[in-house]
Formats: sequence, structure tokens, C-alpha cells
Amino acid sequence: MKAFKTLMETYKKNDPSVGSSAEIILTSPGIWALFFHRVSHFLYNKNIKLIARMLSMFARWLTGIEIHPGATIGQRLFIDHGMGIVIGETAEIGNDVLIFHGVTLGGRGDEEGKRHPTIEDGVLLSAHVQVIGNIRIGKRAKIGASAVVLQDIPEGVTAVGIPAKVVKSKEENMRQWTADHYVI
Repeated sequence: MKAFKTLMETYKKNDPSVGSSAEIILTSPGIWALFFHRVSHFLYNKNIKLIARMLSMFARWLTGIEIHPGATIGQRLFIDHGMGIVIGETAEIGNDVLIFHGVTLGGRGDEEGKRHPTIEDGVLLSAHVQVIGNIRIGKRAKIGASAVVLQDIPEGVTAVGIPAKVVKSKEENMRQWTADHYVI
């Protein structure tokens, strides 16, 4: 129950268009995708993999968000809009991550074992970002819309483009954040 309340608070904080918990439950596919993922991930870890996969495919049909039951997802993930998101089996997502529609956390097809990205705490993945392979996106990094990330991205930076390149350093982002939030 505490996890559900925390998730509702996360959605209220990150989506200014919602007015109530009922509206979130009735109109936010990310909430449902995360609910089904928690159940399918539990089943997957208990080696009930066929049922877990069937449940994840039902969730995909219902929400337009495909999360493999093997993926590991931290707390307070915010999925905005959600349609077209794909999260692969060995993907790892930290706490307080924001993901927008069309994002793929996918494999390259030539790797074994850990094949999908690791997304650390506080990362922002803008619309249509593609993060491909066993790479790491560092804490509080921001990835711009439609970027294709093929290599590790350091903590706190902003990266954009195809292939993604760092365009703003951690220090520049901190100065911007400080200016925007009047931190003394």
C-alpha cells in the first residue's frame, strides 16, 4: 500500500495535467504497466516464466508499454504517455527515473548475459530515446529527444543526437539547476 501511495505522489508531482488519484488510475497507462510488471517480475523470479511473459504481453496490449518481466525497476519510476516504450529483459532502472513515450531500452542482438542498459537514479529519458546494449546512463543524466545512445553517459550530463554526445557538463547542469531553483 505504501508503494502505491508513493507512486501516486510521483505521478501527481511529475504530471501537472492530472487533478486526482482517480484520474491517474483511470488515464495513466504507466501506472498499469508498472502494476503488471511488479506481478510479472515476481512470477518471473519464482521461475513461473511463461505466465509472467503472458501477463507482460497482456499489459503491453492494454497499455502500449512493453516491459519484460526480467527487467529490474526501482522506485518512483514515472512513465509519461508511455505508448511505444520497450524495456528489455536485463534492463535495470534506478529510482526516480522519468521516461517519455517511444523510449527503447534494448539490446544490440550480439551480446549474451547482460544485454540491456542500466539507467541510474534520477535519469530523464526524453521522447523516442533509444538506449542500446549493455551500457550505463549515470545518475541524473538527461538524454534529449530522439537521441540514440550507444555508449556510457556520465553522471549529471546532458546528451543529445545520433549517436548521442554530451552537450552540457554536470557542472553546467548544476549551475542551471541552481539558477532555476534559487539555491543559495
